[in-house]
Amino acid sequence: MARRRLGFWQRFAVGLVKPVMTVWTRRTWRGQEHLRRDGGVIIVANHISHADPLVSAHFIFDSGLWPQYLGKASVFRVPLVGWLLHRCRQIPVERGTVDAVRSLDSLVAALDQGGAVVIYPEGTTTRQPELWPMKAKTGAARLALATGAPVVPVVMWGPERLFDPRTSRVNPRPRIPVTVVAGEPIDLSRWADAQPTRATLEEMTETIMLRLRDMLAEIRGGTPPPLWQRTTRSSAGREQQGGEA
Repeated sequence: MARRRLGFWQRFAVGLVKPVMTVWTRRTWRGQEHLRRDGGVIIVANHISHADPLVSAHFIFDSGLWPQYLGKASVFRVPLVGWLLHRCRQIPVERGTVDAVRSLDSLVAALDQGGAVVIYPEGTTTRQPELWPMKAKTGAARLALATGAPVVPVVMWGPERLFDPRTSRVNPRPRIPVTVVAGEPIDLSRWADAQPTRATLEEMTETIMLRLRDMLAEIRGGTPPPLWQRTTRSSAGREQQGGEA
């Protein structure tokens, strides 16, 4: 997965983004050796800020890989933006439609070609008030089961200082500290020959998210809470919150 085999538009994106991130952040990178591998890799990351993709892309690129992110298919239909995303080898994902199977095929193809596919299992920035991980969707588990590709956890702390989703404020101050750590591939071997049943996918997903949660605790400190479940509104109109150990 040589990062230097880049097309013009990929080099253009690097030239646009990396100098900004170099000035905007003061970086602590750890565990990059876990990303230096032959063959496709699924990178799962916690999601605390809309600045996460910029920070994680910088980290992954510096590790020697070209990151391929999943994006809502509707974004790829925006004139010029979608055109550039396609040329930078990003991957559109249809949600809640019959085309979702086609999206999975695109992800499998990217991994077969040795790609580094980046997935935020939560599907959105965490709603947990202190930005701990919450319960996640099963897409990363489904992809791992379908391909057997290694699942490498990456955790970040600091992007919320660039853009805090709780206040929607951007901090333009230079050299904001950010920490990104990659861990060893998550051991999902017990499910290697399993069928993708709902129970199996949920068990795999919980294993992934607990690993991300515990790695995040190591870099930000504190005792991690149970995986947070986004609030739902009851029939009585009151909000309820759930979680799991």
